Amino acid sequence: MNRALVRDLSAATAAALLVLGAVLIGRHLQDSYRNLFVHWPPLFADWDPHVGPGTPAALIVAAAVIAYGPALAARLPWRALLAAAWGAAMSWTWSLALVDGWQRGVAGRLTTRNEYLQVIDRFHDIPATLRDFTGHILSRSPDSWPAHIAGHPPAATLTFVLLDRVGLGGGGWAGAWCITVGASAGAAVLVAVRALAGEDLARRAAPFLVLAPAAVWVGASADGYFAAVAAWSVALLALAVTGRSRWWAAGAGLLFGLTCYLSYGLTLFALIGAAALLPGRNRLRMLPFLLAGTVVVPLVFTLAGFDWWEAYRLLEVRYYQGVGGIRPYGYWVWANLACLVLVTGPATAAGLGRVGGALVGQVRRWGAGSAGRRDSGSCGRRSVPRADAWPASVRLALLVAAAALAVLAADLSGLSKAETERIWLPFAMWLLPACALLTRPRAWLTAQAALALLLNHLLLTGW
Repeated sequence: MNRALVRDLSAATAAALLVLGAVLIGRHLQDSYRNLFVHWPPLFADWDPHVGPGTPAALIVAAAVIAYGPALAARLPWRALLAAAWGAAMSWTWSLALVDGWQRGVAGRLTTRNEYLQVIDRFHDIPATLRDFTGHILSRSPDSWPAHIAGHPPAATLTFVLLDRVGLGGGGWAGAWCITVGASAGAAVLVAVRALAGEDLARRAAPFLVLAPAAVWVGASADGYFAAVAAWSVALLALAVTGRSRWWAAGAGLLFGLTCYLSYGLTLFALIGAAALLPGRNRLRMLPFLLAGTVVVPLVFTLAGFDWWEAYRLLEVRYYQGVGGIRPYGYWVWANLACLVLVTGPATAAGLGRVGGALVGQVRRWGAGSAGRRDSGSCGRRSVPRADAWPASVRLALLVAAAALAVLAADLSGLSKAETERIWLPFAMWLLPACALLTRPRAWLTAQAALALLLNHLLLTGW
C-alpha cells in the first residue's frame, strides 16, 4: 500500500472517529442533561430504519454513477457534462428524498411550524411586511416569526411567497423548487473549478459533486436552494476574473447580494469569493462591476424599509432566547464538524488531507525558491509567482481551503450550534472538489454512496 493511500485512509478514519465520538458523547449528554435538543446527536434526526419508493431509484443511481461516472466525466463535451451533472444530482436527490415518501420526504418538509410556508399569508402586503419585519424577530414580540423566518433575512421567505403568487403554492412546489435549484450547485462548482483550476480537475470532481451525501439534506431544505445561489455567485465571479466579461462580474455581485439576504451567515462566502479572485488575471478590472452588482439587492431591501444590521442584532438576541442559548458550546464546537463529515463523506476527509499537502508543498517551494535566489545573490525579483501560475492542484486547494476557513469562522461564532448538516450545505459544496485529488475514484464514490444510503434509510432526518 503506497504512502498516499495510507494518508488518505488515515484521514478518513480520523473523520469516522470524530463522528463516533460525537455520537457516543452526544448520546450521554442528551440522556443525562437533555441539553442538546436533537434526538440522534450530532444530527437533527430520529432513529427510524425504513425503506420507501425512492429506495430502488437511489440504488440504481448510485450504482450507475460509481460504474460510469468517472469515465463519462472524462469524455463528455463540457456543456453536456454540466447538464449531466445537474440531471444526475437531481436524480440522486429526488430518489433520496422519496425514500421517506412524497409527503414526509418532499411536500411536508417546508410546511412544519417553523418553516417558511407557515407565514405566506402574512406577506399579502410585501412592502408593509418588510418595513415591519424586524418588529417580529424577538420571541416575545407580538406575532413573532417562526424560527426559520426570524433566523433569515426576508429574501428567503419572499422566494416562497413569490412562488405562491405565480401559482406554485404549497409544500410540493416548494420542495421541488429547492431540489431542482439546489441540485444545480454542483454544476456551479464545476464551472468555478474549471475556470480557476483547469478542466481536468473539474472533470475528476464531477462524480463526487453528483453523489454527495449532502443530497440527503438538499432534498428538501431551503438551504439547498441557498447553496445554489451562493455557488453560482462564485461561478460567475470565476468566469469574470479568468475571462473579460464585466457582465459575469455584475451577475456575480447581484447573486452575492441576494445570498446575503437569504442567510446572514452566508456573508462568509466573501472568503470563497476572495479565493476565486486571487488566481484571476482580470480581478482589478472586474472589481468595480462586482461591487456595483453587489449593492443592488441590499439597496432594494433598504429602500423597502428592511434594516439588515438591525435584524441581525435582533437575531442574535432571539438565538439565545431559544435552544441556542442552552445547547453547550463545548460539545457543538467540535460535534458540528462531525455533522460536516456526514454531509461531505469520507472521500472529502481524505481529499482535505491532500489539499493540506498541496498547500504545504507550495509554501515549501516558495521557501526553497527564495533561499536559492538569496544564495545566488539575486535581488528584486518576485519571490512568490502570480496565483494564476500556481499548479492546478494548489489553485483548487486554495478554493477548498477558503471554504474550510468560512466553516471554521461559522463554527467558532457560536451561532451554529447543531443543525449544521443543513445550515452549512452552501459551504459543504465547496469542500467536495477536494475529492478530485484522490486516486481510486470508484472506491471512494462507493463509500460516499454507502454513507448517504445508510443515513437516509436508518434515520429520519429533520430537514
